[in-house]
Amino acid sequence: MNARTRFIIGGAIVLGTAGYLMASSINETAQYYLTPGELATKVAADPAFMETGVKVGARVVPGTIKRAPGGREVAFDMTDGARTYPVVYRGLIPDTFTDSVDVVVEGRLGKDGTFRATVLLAKCASRYENAPDKNKYKDTPGYQQARPSKAT
Repeated sequence: MNARTRFIIGGAIVLGTAGYLMASSINETAQYYLTPGELATKVAADPAFMETGVKVGARVVPGTIKRAPGGREVAFDMTDGARTYPVVYRGLIPDTFTDSVDVVVEGRLGKDGTFRATVLLAKCASRYENAPDKNKYKDTPGYQQARPSKAT
């Protein structure tokens, strides 16, 4: 066997091994991204799916947010309109987390039907408001209108 053939075989073995390791690691670390309705369907089809780590995208049900004293734990309901799940999260709560905000929670659905989130992401509002009118605050005590700078 000449050197060129050995080089090609060795390269194919290295590339094959690297490809196998990449594919197997993706399968092991991949998480499903579901809606609450899709999660309910998967759990109904396979009850073992209940303790599987998943990401769920939904909307916070208005009026269901309950913050624990200390501010590091929150409980709320999430829905996609078809199915609603209670969620419990312990950790830093995003500033944009409010009623009716779209959220992505990552965690596991417990046997009691409560989703225990380890990650909570709240979608930022995509509204932008116009800058306030320059004269809007002129009657406010202490207001000073910006003076144009003088060029020297």
